[in-house]
Amino acid sequence: MSADSESPPRFITDRMLGTLTRYLRFIGCDTTSANGLAPGNRKEDTVLLDMAVQENRILLTRDAELSRRGKDRVVLMQSEDVMEQVQQLVSLGLVEPRMSLSRCSLCNTLLRTATIEEIGTADYAPRDQKGLSFSWCDTCKKLYWNGSHGIQISGRIERTLRER
Repeated sequence: MSADSESPPRFITDRMLGTLTRYLRFIGCDTTSANGLAPGNRKEDTVLLDMAVQENRILLTRDAELSRRGKDRVVLMQSEDVMEQVQQLVSLGLVEPRMSLSRCSLCNTLLRTATIEEIGTADYAPRDQKGLSFSWCDTCKKLYWNGSHGIQISGRIERTLRER
């Protein structure tokens, strides 16, 4: 891969990898998505390759032709299964399979510690907040905490990697 070896890899995903995009954000990877681009551009593959170079990102795709065009700037994802995709990136040494909840799963913004007011205004926040730490996305105005959903994703990642 041609990403800068001194900093963690940054990714850009094509439209076929929306679930992988969210998983990578959950584990703390800076990951942008083609889903953030206006749809219908017939030259989107070229745009993605240009973005990968300009932003020093590794393009993740299921498109073999796009992978050939991007050469060492692209990883062709071998499976449609998100856990196998994560495993492939772990095997390549590109990601560490750990939940960090440091990025918004929707927009990729770095999260910050939530204020008491932000926690209080989120009607979806858990009633029992004992032992939980909360993060906030300034862009989406979304509250995050490592509750049952995060624990399930983390456990799924750990089980999948242990089984392989």
